[in-house]
Amino acid sequence: MSFDIEKIRSLFPVLHQEVHGNPLIYFDNAATTQKPQAVLDALTTYYNHDNSNIHRGAHALADRATRYFEETRETLKDFINSKEAAEIIFTKGTTESINLVAATFGRKFIGKGDEIIISTLEHHSNIVPWQMLCEEKEAVLKIIPITESGEIIYEEFEKLLSSNTKFVSIVHASNALGTINPVQKIINAAHAVGAKVLLDGAQSTSHLEIDVQKLDCDFLAFSAHKLYGPTGLGVLYGKREILESMPPFQGGGEMIKEVSFEKTTYNEIPFKFEAGTPNIADVIAFKSALDFINLLGKKDIKAHEDELLAYANERMSEIKGFIPVGTAPEKVSVLSFNINEMHPYDVGMMLDANGIAVRTGHHCTQPLMKRLGLEGTVRASFAVYNSKSEIDKLADGVSRIARIKNK
Repeated sequence: MSFDIEKIRSLFPVLHQEVHGNPLIYFDNAATTQKPQAVLDALTTYYNHDNSNIHRGAHALADRATRYFEETRETLKDFINSKEAAEIIFTKGTTESINLVAATFGRKFIGKGDEIIISTLEHHSNIVPWQMLCEEKEAVLKIIPITESGEIIYEEFEKLLSSNTKFVSIVHASNALGTINPVQKIINAAHAVGAKVLLDGAQSTSHLEIDVQKLDCDFLAFSAHKLYGPTGLGVLYGKREILESMPPFQGGGEMIKEVSFEKTTYNEIPFKFEAGTPNIADVIAFKSALDFINLLGKKDIKAHEDELLAYANERMSEIKGFIPVGTAPEKVSVLSFNINEMHPYDVGMMLDANGIAVRTGHHCTQPLMKRLGLEGTVRASFAVYNSKSEIDKLADGVSRIARIKNK
């Protein structure tokens, strides 16, 4: 299927503006995607017509807000194919979702000498919580090495596995390089030694079909704002039996059944992990983003983005001084690169002067950049509303920058 890109772009108000006198070209989608008008409308509709707290009111507004809120949970159940909506927990983002697991499952089930495995590709959000847990519990954090092309060395992962391995937390698709990890093999191997597995799906959920039952992952963490939805909202999927075995993350309203000064009994999942008034408006608006993705179809979105990435690689490889970073054959639509000896920030600023938005720096993956011997990269990341003509402008801009350096 070929998309009507102009029709899709018309749904995104933010794209129709100039930056420094040039039409905006937005290639920072791995950081956050833009929001279609339907999402913006859902936000204002909630505040204009349905604003009320949920789950605890007997009046019409509370009933509507609760119904719309839980409809998003049901939509997410289908979106990742969980067994039931109760396995979907709302958080502030991927970062909080991972921290929730580390702070609850980790504190209960990880002990002295136990081993946790992550990879060199991880975002800081999937490194620091496990470091903190290991320091507290005197557990051991082990790291899967990678190749120069940015792929994990699977055979080395197998060597790290042992009867002491209790948890594997792995990124599904790298935010810095776009590399897609062989997560099915990783999950199967980890389960064979009795370990639980969390997938960081912050990048993969917007590009790849996700079926948590087929994958058999124990946890999946992702964010709404990378799925054309609002910021400040995340999702944690967990298998029911595991979630029920975990202590609460925070105490307060909603996560309780009954409170007395002598004893508190906790609510059922997912509410046990959703203390306090949630991010109601953004949860409700997130459904419109999911509906947008479902209408276009994940398969066709990925085909479009794969075509953009292939075209970008072709155009950029023609530029003298272009240095690709992360050349794994299986990638989501992330093009990470450097130009000669130029600092990535300088390249990014020059592109911004032409209205082209990219991300520069270490992308919250400092250990990865250290492994590659780099300060950082320029990252262009593509979404469904991007086009080949925009990539042509990126290539022209980079070519001009490279020529300046080569003089």
